[in-house]
Amino acid sequence: MSSFEYQNGLLHCEQFPLDALAKAFGTPTFVYAAGSIGAAYQAITDAFTGIDTLVCYAVKANANLSVLKCLKELGAGFDIVSGGELARALSVGADPNKIVFSGVGKQDDEIKAALAAGIHCFNVESEAELYHIATIAEAEGQLAPISLRVNPDVDPKTHPYISTGLSTSKFGIPMADALGLYQRAKTLKGLAIKGLDCHIGSQITSIEPYLDAIDKMFALIDSLAAEGIAITHLDIGGGMGVRYQDEPDFPLRELSAALEPRLKARQLTLILEPGRYLVANAGVLLTKVLYTKVNGEKQFAIVDAAMNDLLRPALYGAAQGIQPVKKPQKAATTPIDIVGPICETGDFLAKDCAVDLAATDLVAIASAGAYGMSMSSNYNSRGRAAEVFVQGDQARVVRERESIDAQLAPELAGLNAAFTHSAPPS
Repeated sequence: MSSFEYQNGLLHCEQFPLDALAKAFGTPTFVYAAGSIGAAYQAITDAFTGIDTLVCYAVKANANLSVLKCLKELGAGFDIVSGGELARALSVGADPNKIVFSGVGKQDDEIKAALAAGIHCFNVESEAELYHIATIAEAEGQLAPISLRVNPDVDPKTHPYISTGLSTSKFGIPMADALGLYQRAKTLKGLAIKGLDCHIGSQITSIEPYLDAIDKMFALIDSLAAEGIAITHLDIGGGMGVRYQDEPDFPLRELSAALEPRLKARQLTLILEPGRYLVANAGVLLTKVLYTKVNGEKQFAIVDAAMNDLLRPALYGAAQGIQPVKKPQKAATTPIDIVGPICETGDFLAKDCAVDLAATDLVAIASAGAYGMSMSSNYNSRGRAAEVFVQGDQARVVRERESIDAQLAPELAGLNAAFTHSAPPS
């Protein structure tokens, strides 16, 4: 059940009306529902009850500390891709042994920080990275727990920008190279082999691509065992799709049923890295109509949110649901595009919407809990939106709206500062 429903003609987040949230906190504002996050996490844990499973939330989807704390308290670990995300997870009390570190470009300070924290595993994405982590770990007097992220060359049938398991992707190690690289990893002093990892993409709506990849992973696991290389976990990434408009519910229980006998036969822990699945439909972007206009046959509602707040429509052509805060009493007569104030034709949040809108109307852009705030920017020197967390009939600001003073402060500090470096002689 959605946490965003109409009650007495007004759209609510749980028990809090969105018009009251707009009055209290302004617009544009991201609004997150604690209940939806909990329900999505429970759906995963219920589906995988029969399997020893570690759920590691993909922090990149939404890194707000209150969201992370909510998931930590539910029992989640974290999938990170930077030192900054590591710091965020640790700041809310995350168990380091429930943190996996993914990403193709881990830097020295990030590797050292993860080693010092005692994370569960590095997901290694290249041969060069493997040797680099081993060198740093040995110098630090530590063993780096590692798994190789192996690229199974599986097409997840999703947007090309979020297809990560193809042979043309920058991610992962080719399947043909994996066994030999595990054999070399076994000889390196600074490493401890822990698992096997793959991640084929995002917003996947069926289990078939997972099964294609998993069959290849289990064949590799058996080859490793034959070489005396034992692993303790299989990480299959995340990517479970969510409903933005009319997508089917992802079949979690079917995936679990396919995995359970294979994992038990090999006594492996399963690691999942869901991000979007846990938070996308737990959030909306609340925005206000500034003006409406007609250009020929085209109607526009110009709102105070923009592509700097929600990049997905411009970047991916993503379509997200539109809900007027006041429940419509009749069907719309003419389709309307919802656009922002930014000086780009690509600055749109939704196209050809079947809603009637007028100036000052409030609109909720649905499914904005993932890759909204985390991808936002100051383009056109716009301040980033506020973030509000709702639990039942209570709400609190979890990130203040960004002011122009906050934007300018780092630059003003250097505006009249003396030059501190001279170019070396040629």
